[in-house]
Amino acid sequence: MVSEFRLFTRVTVAKAKSVVANPDEPADPEGGGGFAEWAMLTLHALRIELGKSYRITVDLLSEMPGVLDEIGLRRLPHYTVLRTWFARIPTATWRAFLGSSAEKRTGHAAIDSTGFDRDQPSRHYANRTHYRVRALKVTALVDVETLYITDIHSTTSKKHDAKIGPQVARRNAGDLRSLAADRGYDAKAFRDELRENGIRPLIKHRIMNPLDHAHNARMDRDRYHQRSMSETVFSSIKRTLGAAVRARSWWLEFREMLLKATVYNLRRSVRYP
Repeated sequence: MVSEFRLFTRVTVAKAKSVVANPDEPADPEGGGGFAEWAMLTLHALRIELGKSYRITVDLLSEMPGVLDEIGLRRLPHYTVLRTWFARIPTATWRAFLGSSAEKRTGHAAIDSTGFDRDQPSRHYANRTHYRVRALKVTALVDVETLYITDIHSTTSKKHDAKIGPQVARRNAGDLRSLAADRGYDAKAFRDELRENGIRPLIKHRIMNPLDHAHNARMDRDRYHQRSMSETVFSSIKRTLGAAVRARSWWLEFREMLLKATVYNLRRSVRYP
C-alpha cells in the first residue's frame, strides 16, 4: 500500500509541472547541472508538509527513497541550495502553484482574515533590521463547498479589510459567483464592483439606519453563514502546518503563506480525491 506522504508527493509533482515553463526538464540532469524548477517547488512543498527546517528536510528526505523516486531525484540539493531556490522562484509562480492546487471550485466563496505570527527572532536581530510588526495579516479566499483556498493576500500593515477585499476579488472575478464576508468588508463601492462583475455580494451591512436592517434581513442566510468555513480552514492550517512563518524577510514570509495554502490544498486532494 502506498503511503499518504508518497501520494502527496505524486500529486505535488503533477501540480508543480503544470505551472512551470519546462515541465519535461529532468529533475536531476545527468552529468550534474541545475535542478528543475518543478522539482524545487515539490521539495519546498514537502518541507512545509514535514514542518522542518531546510537542513532537517534534506536529511529526512535522504532516508525516503520511494519519495525521491516519485520526484525522479538521484541526489538531493544542499540545504543552502534549497533555501536559495525559495527566493529565486518568482511570486507569480508560487501564486500559479496555489491556483493549480485548488482543483475543485464551485464559485461560491468566502473571504476572511487572521493573524500568523512571525517566528520570533532574537532581540538583537529585531533591533538591527527594524523588525517591529510581530504578526502577518493574512486574508484568504475560500471555496465554501470544497474548502479549497483559491487565493491568499498577506500584509505586515494594518490595512483595512474593505481595502483588501476588492483587490482579492478582482484577481478572481472570473471564477466567482458569490462572495460572503463579515461587516469588516462593508463598503458600497465593493458591493457595486462585485455586481458589475456578475458576483453576488453576501456582505452584512453595518447598522447605521433602519434600511441596513432590511438589507441584512433579505440576505440569503444559508449562503452567508457558510462564510464560517474560512475560519475552519484557518484553524486547520494553524493546527497542522503551524501558526507562524519562519522566513526572515517580509516578501519571503508572503511566499511562505502562499506555500502553506498550497500544501493545505494538496493534502485535501490526497485525502478527499
